[in-house]
Amino acid sequence: MLLRFILLLAATSASIAHAAVPANCMQCICNVESNCRVPSPVCQYDVGSLSCGPFQIKDNYFTDAILQDRGLAAIGWKTCSSTRSCSERAVQAYMARYAVSRRLGHQPTCEDFARIHNGGPNGFKRSATLAYWARVRSCLG
Repeated sequence: MLLRFILLLAATSASIAHAAVPANCMQCICNVESNCRVPSPVCQYDVGSLSCGPFQIKDNYFTDAILQDRGLAAIGWKTCSSTRSCSERAVQAYMARYAVSRRLGHQPTCEDFARIHNGGPNGFKRSATLAYWARVRSCLG
């Protein structure tokens, strides 16, 4: 049992080790999404589907995060979204999957992280995410 836990922990750490959303960027995304508060109720309807927690994570986003950090599956979307630390873990996993230099053509920046968070895997290319990025950039100062 202990060995299984250690292997799971190692796999989880390895899967998110290359995700590099800087703390200030993560904080500003959180601020823009919810003023960094866990809403009550945790999940609320937004753009036709539920968004949960301080990062307003949708089910499909969480499912993609699990592909990078399998340990999230055991926690579950709504439970994970109910805490900031687990929500950040899910965001890091999602970014480790999509905000990578081989997809972007450059090292990811806070702009890439914010626009992907807001607009999905290709959000960094969508003009619809520019206003969201402006809000995150304003928070960064």
